[in-house]
Amino acid sequence: MLLYLLADIMSEILIIATTNRTNSKTYQFAEYYRQLLLEQHGHTDILNLADLPTDFAFSALYENSGKNPVFNTQKALMDAAEKFVFIVPEYNGSFPGVLKTFIDGLGWPNSLAGKKAALVGISDGNLGGAHALSHLTDILHYLGCNVLSRLVRVPVMKKNFAEGKLQDDFVTQLVALQVKELLDF
Repeated sequence: MLLYLLADIMSEILIIATTNRTNSKTYQFAEYYRQLLLEQHGHTDILNLADLPTDFAFSALYENSGKNPVFNTQKALMDAAEKFVFIVPEYNGSFPGVLKTFIDGLGWPNSLAGKKAALVGISDGNLGGAHALSHLTDILHYLGCNVLSRLVRVPVMKKNFAEGKLQDDFVTQLVALQVKELLDF
C-alpha cells in the first residue's frame, strides 16, 4: 500500500519489493531488511510494486508519461532516493517482468543514473535468484547505476525465511554485512 506523501520523499535509501504479487515473500523480506536498516540508519521507505496501478504499462508510460498520479508518486520516490535495495524474486530464470516495465517507465535519463544499489535475490530454489540478480545487474549498469559487489542470495525461502526473519545463520551474516557495506557505499 502506497502511504507516502510527497513531503515525506526524503528517504536516502529506498527498498523496492520487485513483484506485483500481493502478500508476497518479497514484501515480507523487504520489511525484514527495512528493520535492519532502521536499526543503523534511520528513515527508510519501501516501494512495493504490488502498489502499482494495474494498468500502469498503458496509463503511465511512453505517450502517457506523467499522466498517472500514482505512478508519478512512485517515480518521485525513485528520483529522491540516493540508494536502493532491490529485493528480487526469481521468476522463470530472471526477475519479474513488472520490474522491467517499471524501470522502463522511469524515462530517460532515468532515476537510477549515478545512484547506488544493493541486490538481494530470493527463491524457493537452491540458487537464491542468482540468474535474476545477474540480469538485473546488467540492466542497472547499462542505466549508470552503481551496484554493490556483495550480492545476497537467499535460497530455499520456505526453509530459510519464516515468521518474518531469516533462519539461516550464514545468510543472516551476509545480509548484515551487506547492510553495513551499503551504508558505507
